[in-house]
Amino acid sequence: MILLQLLLYCALFTLMVKIAVGGSPLNGLYFYPKPVQERAYALGLTDREKVSRKRRRFMIPFFLVMAAALVLIVGLWNGIYTFWPAYWQALLFLEVMNWYDGVVIDRLWVGHRRFWIIPGTEDIPFVQTWPQVLKKRVILTLIWLFGAAIVAGIVVLLF
Repeated sequence: MILLQLLLYCALFTLMVKIAVGGSPLNGLYFYPKPVQERAYALGLTDREKVSRKRRRFMIPFFLVMAAALVLIVGLWNGIYTFWPAYWQALLFLEVMNWYDGVVIDRLWVGHRRFWIIPGTEDIPFVQTWPQVLKKRVILTLIWLFGAAIVAGIVVLLF
């Protein structure tokens, strides 16, 4: 059951990213490295205010939906109502999501689909290297140690 839940959680993650970018990688320019963003601005493809607005319109609902889904999976679907079991399960989901984002989303999906290449920026690397992915994912692994505690606390309070 947990494997199915992890797959559904990662599918939700993917769906939200797909909806955010829609039909143009420019809609997700805030995901790109600064040099790509700067080139897009210089080419007049978009501006900082639009990108900032799109980032806010994506990130706030994204975090709320992913957190709510996790609380519902742990507390409602799995019936976990005490802190430590909720913590460990939340940590599992957050870590799987973390590494899924770095490997499947960043390296595989973005790294191997022409869709993500923004015209005029073809000469600028936009996919993280493996060392960059590993560094970012290790840092986020540590951050999710605290994030899981927040989720577990919410689960205990609600259920």
